[in-house]
Amino acid sequence: MIGGFLEMKTVLLFLCLLLAFSFNSSAQDLDKMPQIAVTGNAEVLVEPDEAHISLDVTKLNKDLEIAKKQNDETTAKILEVTKRFNIPSQNVSIRNISVEIKNKIIRDPKKPVYDEDGDLTGEKIFLGYEVSKTIRIKYLELNKFEELFSELLKTGVTEVNSVSFETSKLRQYKDQARDMALKAAKEKATAMAGAIGQTIGKAIRITEGTISNTNLNYSINGVNSNNSVNISRPPTVETVSTSIGSFSPGTITISASATVIFILN
Repeated sequence: MIGGFLEMKTVLLFLCLLLAFSFNSSAQDLDKMPQIAVTGNAEVLVEPDEAHISLDVTKLNKDLEIAKKQNDETTAKILEVTKRFNIPSQNVSIRNISVEIKNKIIRDPKKPVYDEDGDLTGEKIFLGYEVSKTIRIKYLELNKFEELFSELLKTGVTEVNSVSFETSKLRQYKDQARDMALKAAKEKATAMAGAIGQTIGKAIRITEGTISNTNLNYSINGVNSNNSVNISRPPTVETVSTSIGSFSPGTITISASATVIFILN
């Protein structure tokens, strides 16, 4: 029985070695054949169907309870606007809730202040407690976006962190762009081979390149909203008007590339 088991192991080992040798020989044979390597590129232009808005609400007060209350009041106003525009609760989220103690350091050469190690530190002045929240909103009715955005700015929001326009069918369009890139590679290889009186055979290697998409970003007064835009009013009696500008979502560009190696007949 033991002898039979050892004999079976020997046969299996022989078969594995034979398959490995055959595969290696086939790969070497392919490498020796005439080949053509081409790269195909493609772009798909897509209309966005959703907007993503990130807002920051920050309140500072020496009384922590007052700072929290002010923050909650502004947050409530934002949530009220989202309800008015019939935005589902699952498309609104509150994140990054934080409370920090804010101090200001004043270094006066005439009144130097040192720490216990003898280093010059300056006088620490307590500014208050800073309570912050980040509110993210996904909005699907882009024809009403500008109206929504204007109402959000009226709530007392501190900063617009970002506004971007995206597509909910990104996976589908990425697949489409990749397929188009592969077809472009085949067409290019066929044309190049035909120019010298030859044809292409089967593909022996496919390498997918980078598939990227460019989301669109809304801007306020020419400032790209990917950068934080502080919209707090200055502490003066002067009236300051803010022009939001016209709204146009444009199109999203999804790019793909693929490199294919064909046998050259």
